Amino acid sequence: MTCANGPDILGPMNEIFQPHDLLFKTLMSHPETAGGFLQEHLPPELSRLLAPEPPQPVEGTFVEEHLRPYYSDRLFEAKTITGKPVSLYFLIEHKSFEDNRAAWQLFQSMYAFMKQKTRENKKWQKLPAMVPLLLYHGEKEWRFPNEFLALIDADEAITPWLLNFRFPVVDLSVIPNQRLAQESRLYAGFLALKYGTRDPKEQMEVLEELILAMVNAPDLFVSMVLYLLTTFPYLREEHVRQIVSRVKPQEEAEMMSQFAQEILAKNKPEWLSVGRQEGEAKILIRQLQKRFGDLPPWANQKVADADSATLENWSIRLLDAKSLEEVFADPS
Repeated sequence: MTCANGPDILGPMNEIFQPHDLLFKTLMSHPETAGGFLQEHLPPELSRLLAPEPPQPVEGTFVEEHLRPYYSDRLFEAKTITGKPVSLYFLIEHKSFEDNRAAWQLFQSMYAFMKQKTRENKKWQKLPAMVPLLLYHGEKEWRFPNEFLALIDADEAITPWLLNFRFPVVDLSVIPNQRLAQESRLYAGFLALKYGTRDPKEQMEVLEELILAMVNAPDLFVSMVLYLLTTFPYLREEHVRQIVSRVKPQEEAEMMSQFAQEILAKNKPEWLSVGRQEGEAKILIRQLQKRFGDLPPWANQKVADADSATLENWSIRLLDAKSLEEVFADPS
């Protein structure tokens, strides 16, 4: 499945196939980051009711499977200052254009959550409080009403008797970059999401700002680069090497190799394969040095001339080899 905003990605330890989804869920996996998001972007009358403890993430999704290329969600449990529990439901829209039916998607997800709660506790007396929130990172400004009732075709006299709920909309497209967030991890992730659906020229103009954001949020570095590789079509090897050298200067070989291995999208750039091979060679050199000490020139040259398959074979032999010569011995 391919998103209109760029190819999908699949991490080896993750079943999330959509790049916006992967970055969003990585970002919101930190309770402190989610808490910062709520404090900064919820309406003040809601945020000041929340207890100071960070909200705790709840596993699972309430987005229907066929809509997951377009929406992601994240559910958190928190408490108010009075001690009452409250569920905070984040829905993020990935499309580069607004969807006037987002309120319907929120309603479906909230209903699925309530239904699950009533199944878990068949003696329930009251339903849990659930606050929905929409995060939008499309290219154009969000223009639709932030209440469910706007979807209902009814006479005004009837509307007081109809189901309704309101939801805050956090529209990254209209927030100046410097005001996206105060918390460094949240700022870096929101900056990437904001430009992940923009014109490629705009994306490259903000690259320096993104690099500085990654310097201040190093634990988000890998997720950020993977996201840029799949949503910034003009990004090239020299840009990635520039990012790595600025953020992780001591880990360039390993990082370039990791990015090459984790990008499984179609039409993978040729430089990723080359970068992976160079990374594997440098890693093997380090492993050999750790096992056998300083290497003779002939061993360094063999590694430099080898292809990826040969490097892999040598790294496997290294596990049992008793000498450097045994690692490189021709198969009998």
